[in-house]
Amino acid sequence: MVQDVSQALADLRFHHAASRGLTTQTLFEQDPKRFEHFHAALDDLIYDYSKQRLTAETLDLLFALARAAKLDERRAALFGGEAINITEHRAAMHMALRLMTPGKPMFAQGANVMPEVVAARDKMCVFAQAIRDGVITATNGARFTDVVNIGIGGSDLGPAMAGRALAPFVADHLTLHFVANVDGADLGDTLRKLPLATTLFIVCSKTFTTLETMTNAQSARKAVASALGEQAVGDHFCAVSTQLDKVAAFGIKSDRVFGFWDWVGGRYSIWSAIGLSLAIGIGRDAFEQFLHGAQDVDEHFLSAPLDQNIPVLMGLIGIWNHNFLGLSTQAVIPYDERLGRFPAYLQQLEMESNGKSVTLDGEPVTLSTSPVVFGEPGTNGQHAFFQMLHQGTQPVPIDFLLAATPVRADPRHHHLLAANCFAQSEALMRGRSLADVEAQLHAQGLNSEAIAKLAPHKVFSGNRPSSTFLYKSLTPRMLGRLIALYEHKVFVQGVILNIDSFDQWGVELGKELANRLVPIVADATASTDALDSSTAGLIAGLRAFERG
Repeated sequence: MVQDVSQALADLRFHHAASRGLTTQTLFEQDPKRFEHFHAALDDLIYDYSKQRLTAETLDLLFALARAAKLDERRAALFGGEAINITEHRAAMHMALRLMTPGKPMFAQGANVMPEVVAARDKMCVFAQAIRDGVITATNGARFTDVVNIGIGGSDLGPAMAGRALAPFVADHLTLHFVANVDGADLGDTLRKLPLATTLFIVCSKTFTTLETMTNAQSARKAVASALGEQAVGDHFCAVSTQLDKVAAFGIKSDRVFGFWDWVGGRYSIWSAIGLSLAIGIGRDAFEQFLHGAQDVDEHFLSAPLDQNIPVLMGLIGIWNHNFLGLSTQAVIPYDERLGRFPAYLQQLEMESNGKSVTLDGEPVTLSTSPVVFGEPGTNGQHAFFQMLHQGTQPVPIDFLLAATPVRADPRHHHLLAANCFAQSEALMRGRSLADVEAQLHAQGLNSEAIAKLAPHKVFSGNRPSSTFLYKSLTPRMLGRLIALYEHKVFVQGVILNIDSFDQWGVELGKELANRLVPIVADATASTDALDSSTAGLIAGLRAFERG
């Protein structure tokens, strides 16, 4: 296998060197039907990668790399429930959470998990619908008007992103809120806006010990008990956790506790009970459509040939851009205000999954792993960082996302939005030469001296890669598809990189050091002698500021 992968990588390096001077603009000129040959579709979703800096030969070599890395076998192991998370000895079976085919089994390390999954899903959805419909009420008998999800990481990013994305589907009488940061301003600012008498809090922590989550949860509990009485805690809180004893001690009723499994990673947990706030907001039917969308992609990923398999194409193009073209960042630009949190969600998905430096064997990786992922909705980004994207010294691959039909938005605005999206990808590909700029300035009446001074500043190099996702509408099902496409893209890249995409040991050291520092920071008399001079100096400065 190693030799096969090494040869595939060598072939790609040779190909890259041989095609170094080729531009995307030239590729379009050589093939007027380039879009037809370089796009893939899944029902009412189009993935256009024709503006990427690659050829049919590039794709063939990338497919050879995927076969050499045994992508088919690794994909089968993933869906077969093998313990592919080797450092934690766990399967990664989030796909089971969105399997909506009745009676179909799915296994995690040999055990069919679907009976438990279906039972947990039904319990959660029944509760969510009862909250939404006012069957389960607040202490005063009124139906809930506000739902606050308290979590962090995957227990926050997924629900917060999806809740905003699907805002048109949230019941009109409900408002969803999301609190994650241990900074007291996050919860404090939220509490000030809430009618506590009709607010439900969801505490999302598998262990019920997560520092940030439990600090916020205890403060929210204190606020409810102070305003409504201690007896109201049981009516105004529920939990997503597996620690029934800790949840009971907090005051949450056992029938309001929803669990999930150790084979569900935090960044893949939106499909589980972590999605409770979303299910309450949009209702059971829409939430199940959300799951169906992800299942659509699971089936596509398993069955579509490599040259039409969207997650495979996404993953391999990312490997090409990052490791052969040397492009170390990736922008995600949704031309949809409601997808404003989608780039942040993908930051965790990709950077936590593939931000690794050793292979499955514990050896140093020889390829670059995760790019830096960032993004902002269009058209806002055009007036912020697009200057760098068009004329900066470091080209940045971009994923554009656009719905053809807006949901509860003025279609006249949408035509302007779509035109901007298409124009940006065209401009990044096409660019503008010095000769074109000089001709344009001459037509505007500038003299030769003025043209010589101004023209270099108006040149666009072009040849900057992008892909575009165009889909019918941002429905619950479509959002499920978009998320799952990126999940499987990350898996494909992890296979090529030969890393464990499902652990996250990189977050542990900071947590350990924070736990060590908490008592020192909280106690102004605690010694800082054992700390490095920077940390000790900062704590001394903090204490001085606190004293006034």
